[in-house]
Amino acid sequence: MDTAPRSGCPINAAVEVLGDPWAMLVLRDIMFGNRRHFRELIAGFEEGIATNILASRLKQLVAAGLLTRDDARRGQRAAYSLTEAGIQVLPVMVALGNWGLAHRHGERRLRVRAELLRDGGPELVAAMIDELRELHLGVPRPDPDAPRASDQLRAAYEPSLLDKTSSEAPER
Repeated sequence: MDTAPRSGCPINAAVEVLGDPWAMLVLRDIMFGNRRHFRELIAGFEEGIATNILASRLKQLVAAGLLTRDDARRGQRAAYSLTEAGIQVLPVMVALGNWGLAHRHGERRLRVRAELLRDGGPELVAAMIDELRELHLGVPRPDPDAPRASDQLRAAYEPSLLDKTSSEAPER
């Protein structure tokens, strides 16, 4: 990050980068939705985000070293990729999801991914980290024949999209 943190406390330093809800949601959509371009992020953002806010958060995440932005030629779309620091946010996301599952209400269709990551334990999180490294950093997965964590998450999540228009009451 370009500016010095307010204190030397590592929690403060992390919160200064990750404490913004929009930044965390942008990272979520890049990690779990593989949305790597500005238009994909805007179109797929569940919570709705203004274009100026998205542009600002992408710049902040690049400056903080969590994302890189490729140099797009004229007429091409710039792609964003997670750095190793950005990939290492995944366990934080899982912890936040676990807390949300335990202490907040939410729509069933939006809880599925967090439930799968919780229930899959450290092995699923490690597999997802390996896959993110492959996708964003070009580092081959240790076991290329192993099932992809993203396929497991997608298989659990996509059927829940059918519930989006249902009148199912939010679950805890």
